[in-house]
Amino acid sequence: MGSSRQPAPSSPSCLDVGRNPESAQAPAGRSLPPCVVDADGLKHLSGLSGWPEAVPEGTILTPHPGEMSLLTGSSKEAIQAERLDAARRSAREWGHIVVLKGAHTVIAEPAGRATILPFATPALARAGTGDVLAGVIVGLRAQGVPAFSAAVLGGYLHGRAGELAAATLGTTASVLASDVAAAIPQALAELQAG
Repeated sequence: MGSSRQPAPSSPSCLDVGRNPESAQAPAGRSLPPCVVDADGLKHLSGLSGWPEAVPEGTILTPHPGEMSLLTGSSKEAIQAERLDAARRSAREWGHIVVLKGAHTVIAEPAGRATILPFATPALARAGTGDVLAGVIVGLRAQGVPAFSAAVLGGYLHGRAGELAAATLGTTASVLASDVAAAIPQALAELQAG
């Protein structure tokens, strides 16, 4: 059986920075790739000293209230009581985009601009739906969409896809993350049609 160990990449990536914060500085003439951090990546960051400076500029962080609590040291209850302020404050302090997930997801950037999404469906409170959100945002960033716009558009498409999946199945209780992912093209088509 061969070794599962992967060779070290030739240039730093977002994942390299998470493993080795000293590599956050890209070689001269190169910049680090856009980065979206979710789930265990956020838990990992919460244990690193000085992590906001170690991740690439314009990183998008997608915590739910529990992960936000780990990153900030505030209780989940305090975060939920002031979601907009918590997201704005953290984005400003960290210098990165914050997508505070939950009913009426809040997206904030370091300069203070923020958006509150209109979605509050239990269809999005299922295991794996946060991965769908992160994937949509990553896909938009890979196409060159600026960080804040990618976070807002990704959050909107994800929320609308959750509503569409629930409508298709006739109930929010039956929606799986794969149903949300499958509804993303329909949400995008709706948005493009105006």
